[in-house]
Amino acid sequence: MNKQERTWEKTGFVFVNGAGLESRIWSKVVEGLDHPYLLVEFPHRNGSVESRKDLSMMDYVAHMKRQVDEWGTRKFVIVAHSLGGVLALKLAYEVSDRLAGFVAVGAAIPENGGSFLSVLPFPKRILMSAILRKIGTKPPASAIRSGLCNDLSSDQAAKIVQGFIPEAVRVYTDQVDASVPIVPKLYVKLTHDKEFSPSLQNNMISNLSPQSVRILETGHLPMLSDPDGLRFVLEDFLANM
Repeated sequence: MNKQERTWEKTGFVFVNGAGLESRIWSKVVEGLDHPYLLVEFPHRNGSVESRKDLSMMDYVAHMKRQVDEWGTRKFVIVAHSLGGVLALKLAYEVSDRLAGFVAVGAAIPENGGSFLSVLPFPKRILMSAILRKIGTKPPASAIRSGLCNDLSSDQAAKIVQGFIPEAVRVYTDQVDASVPIVPKLYVKLTHDKEFSPSLQNNMISNLSPQSVRILETGHLPMLSDPDGLRFVLEDFLANM
C-alpha cells in the first residue's frame, strides 16, 4: 500500500476554528499528530470586510465542504471550536457519508434549527443582536483580551487581537437546519473559559448529548494555552471510538 492509499484509509481530523480566527490557530495541536488532518479555511480570509459582509452560513459551509471533498482522506472526525460548532453541524450533515466522529471544543451547539445567537442567554442574545447591527462582528480589543485571551501570554493575546478577522453577520444569525450527527461525539469543556461560561457549556453538552465529556482547565483557546493536552484528548477519543 503506497502513502496515498494509507492516508485514504487512516481516519483523520478536520479542524473548524471559531469566529475571527484563522485555521493556523490549530498549528500547535496538529504538530506530531499521528493522523491526517485538514485545517479548513473560511471564505475570503484575505479579502476586505466588505468582501465577506453578504456571505451566508451556507456560503461558509460550501467553501469548507469543497476543501473536504478535495482532501484525500476517506473517514474523519470533525473538531469544532466556539462559533465553529454551528458551522460544523451543517458541514457534518453535508459529509455524513465520511463522518466518523464529532468533537466540540468549547463550541456552540444550538438545538436543531437554532442559530449561534440562539445558544446565548436571553439578555446577552439581545445585547449581541444590537451590537451586530450597530458595530459589526469585531469586538473591541479589550473584549477580545478578556474573553478569548484570559489565560494567554501577552504576546499570544496581542497576536489574537491584531489578527482578529470580522465575520459575516449571517454566520451568527442564520439557522443551522441540521441535527446533531449520529456518530461518536465528545465535548471538551473549558473550565476557565470567560467567553463561554461553564454553565453555558453545560447547555451545549445537553444539546450535543455526547458519549463523553473531557475537561481542560483552560480559557477559550486551549489550542494555544494547552495544545498538548488537547492533542491527547483528540487522539484518545479516536483510539476509543
